[in-house]
Amino acid sequence: MMMNTRNLTAATIATLSLACGYAMSEDVALTIYSTATPGAISPDLYRPVPGNGSFGYNRYNQIPGYAIVKHERELKFDRGVSEINFQGVAALLDPTTVLFESLDNPDGTFVLEQDYRFDLLSMDKMLERYIDKQIVWDGDEVTLMSVSGGGMLIQGDDGAIQFVQGYDGVKFPAIAEGLITRPTLNWLISSDKRGTQDTRISYETKGITWWADYNLVFEEGRNANEGTIDLSAWVSILNQSGGSYEDANLKLVAGDVNRAPQQSQARGYMYAETAMMDGRAQKGFEEQAFFEYHLYTLGRPTTIPDRSTKQIELFEQAREIPVKKRFMFDGTQQYMYYGGGRQESEQFGIGGDTKVQVFLQFENKESEGLGMPLPSGRIRVSQLDEGDGSFEFIGEDTIDHTPRNEEVTIKLGNAFDVVGERRQVSFERGRDWMRETIEVKIRNQKEDRVEVHIQEHLYRWSNAKIEEISHDHEMLDSRTMHIPVDVTPEGEAVVTYTVYYSW
Repeated sequence: MMMNTRNLTAATIATLSLACGYAMSEDVALTIYSTATPGAISPDLYRPVPGNGSFGYNRYNQIPGYAIVKHERELKFDRGVSEINFQGVAALLDPTTVLFESLDNPDGTFVLEQDYRFDLLSMDKMLERYIDKQIVWDGDEVTLMSVSGGGMLIQGDDGAIQFVQGYDGVKFPAIAEGLITRPTLNWLISSDKRGTQDTRISYETKGITWWADYNLVFEEGRNANEGTIDLSAWVSILNQSGGSYEDANLKLVAGDVNRAPQQSQARGYMYAETAMMDGRAQKGFEEQAFFEYHLYTLGRPTTIPDRSTKQIELFEQAREIPVKKRFMFDGTQQYMYYGGGRQESEQFGIGGDTKVQVFLQFENKESEGLGMPLPSGRIRVSQLDEGDGSFEFIGEDTIDHTPRNEEVTIKLGNAFDVVGERRQVSFERGRDWMRETIEVKIRNQKEDRVEVHIQEHLYRWSNAKIEEISHDHEMLDSRTMHIPVDVTPEGEAVVTYTVYYSW
């Protein structure tokens, strides 16, 4: 039967779980979903934010995710209708998602009514409920008049009223009615059998998310255009759900999963799927296809404490993966979003960026030492400084969900010793046409030859024709041109082309 907490002593509270009719040994399975943008989790979210919530922190926090939790636990039932308190659930659970199942008597045991009680015991809550009532302060019985500013207004037996700063020396005769030590599901249950039954309880909770982080170590190759990388991957789980999950069975799913729209919550990424699975590898994650997503099953139970950030290795480090260092100059990138109209001004597009961007590219193939679906996440890249043997950070980027056998491209920054220059050589305009000649220069101050990929956007009008060009090129689409050039050490490459627009 349900117990009233009003007159409970500390010893009674400690044994409350036994009085509720179950032992705390159980199996837990955890399903985590995340709407987090890769690499965008702020360190400010790593810790609870003080607020006015019922759990000592802001229960409406901005953790971009949620989880499905499953508990398998033994419960003791009376025959007929009885009340049971189920403790150990997450503080941020959604009570509308709770599902109760009797595994031993599914047709004869079911819930008639359910209450979710989350008004947790705290000093503030106790003081609030004891206003105009007797408490003990500094050994004397007094009446609590009000609470504000971190202090109390109290009245003694002599009628004198005084303000006391702080709550030292305060004692309460009993736990205030309605307060509990842990979030609790209270059920009115009907069962046609008396005794112990195995049960499964599942629910959705907010305040939990996960993301992938990749650490990549780059080693220069024989020239400036190639090298190798060592790649390791970690899963970070941020838990502020108000629940701890002991020895939980954990699965992760990478893929874009749609959800029904909710207020203040948009469609996001799904990063985990549920349930327990036997025969798993005992070291790390095993990956398998799952519907149109990819399922990662952890081969051992793991404990995820409340108010913690836990990291688990996603897969063993992959070593000496061949990688290409790619230089790209896109002097017209700022004109990509031209709005669709004709740009007839002679001066439009003359100015441009001189920076040459640097990328690393590798193939996610088994033959290259990888070949596993990569969940979206942030990649941090380091390189060994042979002068002192330390690894130095050289850039970072994010990747989307990447299937096996696909190419991964990581933007690191801008080259120091390779620069680009773009200028207009000539411009003509008629009643229904334009003709423009552009010159692009790439200068290489490095001691190695570099290959630079020039990208030009034909931004003036959709009907464009290349009349003349100095180098081989490829049209990536009707308005984007790709021109690879080799630039000798301390040398220069010059590309010119003429484009004719008509309407």
